[in-house]
Amino acid sequence: MMTNIRQASVPRAAIRHDPVAPTRTRRLKPGGSIDAHRHDDHQIVYAGRGVLTVTTDEGSWVAPGTRAIWVPAGTVHAHRAYGELDLHLVGLPVTENPLGLDTPTVLAVSPLLRELLIAYTRAEGDDRPERARLRAVLLDQLRASAQQPLHLPTPTAPLLRALCDILQADPGDSRTLAELGRRVGASDRTLSRLFRSDLGMTFPQWRTQLRLHHALVLLTERTPVTAVAHQCGWSSTSAFIEVFRRTFGHTPGSHPAG
Repeated sequence: MMTNIRQASVPRAAIRHDPVAPTRTRRLKPGGSIDAHRHDDHQIVYAGRGVLTVTTDEGSWVAPGTRAIWVPAGTVHAHRAYGELDLHLVGLPVTENPLGLDTPTVLAVSPLLRELLIAYTRAEGDDRPERARLRAVLLDQLRASAQQPLHLPTPTAPLLRALCDILQADPGDSRTLAELGRRVGASDRTLSRLFRSDLGMTFPQWRTQLRLHHALVLLTERTPVTAVAHQCGWSSTSAFIEVFRRTFGHTPGSHPAG
């Protein structure tokens, strides 16, 4: 059974305002979530175990253990856990933006940065000089982190919403854009233009992002690699392994389960 990553707009009345972005470690059970909220601070969100998605009105960002997510101050966002999730949160004042980013962004996490994030978030409330030095090294490592294209944008155009809903329901759907266009009542040329203007990427790029997002979830649920490749629509297991390796830096067989 495919586990869908949904991209639904959140009613404004349901949004919680937590002025201070906490720095701490939190555990979430599989399927656990943190409802829509916003902070007056920036926040770094890292899953030391499991797979995390952060969803906003603009789309969703997915982060396995080799990635963290930068959430700028004021961004309304919600979290969802896939697998047993160790959530490491680092809050930064709005005046401190080591990355100079004003949109949610996925960042590469090196082995050193991983250990820094885990150590720093486990020492909540510790104001010793040693922790201040740890924080300084953490920020230095963040500045050196490469940004990763793991954003799945949410369409605003009604035609694209209809098409993307079809693929969200079944990422393994292998129909061409022309075939999908007949289903939603638009030509492939019109849809191609909408993908570029509304989402800033091509249809194949968007579908690959969708499939990678779902592949991460399935791997966390201990689904065999061959089954993941099939359920996510790759033509072969080897093709899936190659795309996954290029994107995440390791093969799906070595991806940690939840």
